[in-house]
Amino acid sequence: MTVVDRFLQYVKFDTQSDELTNMTPSTPGQMIFAQHLETELRNMGLSDISLDDNGYLMATLPGNNGNPDTPTIGFIAHLDTSPDMSGRHVSPRIVERYDGNDITLNATEGIVLSPSQFPELLHYVGQDLIVTDGNTLLGADDKAGIAEIITAIDFLQKNPQIKHGDIRIAFNPDEEIGQGAHKFDVERFGAKWAYTMDGGEIGELEYENFNAAVAKVTFKGRNVHPGYAKHKMLNSMRVANEFIIMLPRWETPEHTEEREGFYHLVSIEGSVEETTLTYIIRDHDRDRFERRKKELEHLCRKINNEFPDCASIEIKDQYYNMREKIEPVMHVIEIAEQAMRNVDVTPKVVPIRGGTDGAQLSFKGLPCPNIFAGGLNFHGRFEFVPIPSMEKATEVIVEIARLVGQK
Repeated sequence: MTVVDRFLQYVKFDTQSDELTNMTPSTPGQMIFAQHLETELRNMGLSDISLDDNGYLMATLPGNNGNPDTPTIGFIAHLDTSPDMSGRHVSPRIVERYDGNDITLNATEGIVLSPSQFPELLHYVGQDLIVTDGNTLLGADDKAGIAEIITAIDFLQKNPQIKHGDIRIAFNPDEEIGQGAHKFDVERFGAKWAYTMDGGEIGELEYENFNAAVAKVTFKGRNVHPGYAKHKMLNSMRVANEFIIMLPRWETPEHTEEREGFYHLVSIEGSVEETTLTYIIRDHDRDRFERRKKELEHLCRKINNEFPDCASIEIKDQYYNMREKIEPVMHVIEIAEQAMRNVDVTPKVVPIRGGTDGAQLSFKGLPCPNIFAGGLNFHGRFEFVPIPSMEKATEVIVEIARLVGQK
């Protein structure tokens, strides 16, 4: 079975995660998919296969190089798709030898994937692309990664002349809601280091991500009949608006790039009596990240100076920049870079403007940079994946296994 065959099969599973259920996995479709993969891995004859009650699936391809000192390495991908758009009834289509023009996804609704809006399409002229029907996301994030890992393991099994050490694989739930690594048993996984196959376009190699926190700022108001409200009413929504405009206008996602951090207002819930603002805070630099949190607390104090006891804030860290955990073991990156070059892929070492399970796993003792899975425009109807990118990701996995087996 090819990587494309597997991918087209896997995207049929509805595995959207849901942060509101307070369960692991957060949705039943993820466990159904994990059980399907467990059966596939058993049919392949892998060892040490386990699927726990939380939906974490692990397995081993035993080494064949006869060297017990070869480090055990791992490859990881996540089962869930984003809650941002439906992953139910995904109906993928292959566009053969893309010609550089608009791709009609849904003629009835006039949904078009166009290089005028997504110029990165033009990088893949002449290649076969897998696209959506315009009604759902595709699910390349991260079912492309799962398909690539299993296809690579299958290739290594069928080509024993490629010598390698023990290889552990894992598929986990709920990455898209930031909980993928929470119940990941690093000790049971037993790898010296690992790679998440969860990056974007071909060549991406990432070991630097945002430091991340979420802040909830609550404003208490006082409601009085508006006809008699002078010097009595305190409208919490108006106070919240004053807070919003105190933050720097240019330090928002729509005005930042590369390693520039931001404050992002993601929701407002309000009435005269009470308003809550939810922000996410992001910065690659740990000191600037801490200063951003302090700035929000400072602005709350300013509000309270004018409106006593009106504002309160709760800040919760989500994850940290894995760079500090990867830099002491940079051979992990060097091996991945060499593997890419060996299969004619140019490495693109870029900072992630987001986070991955690998960031949290790195802080749990498993260094875990991120490698491209090949998809683009994740989390929406315009998602697509070039087939050659998935094939190259599969080759990179095989080559990493070979290089580590040699060393």
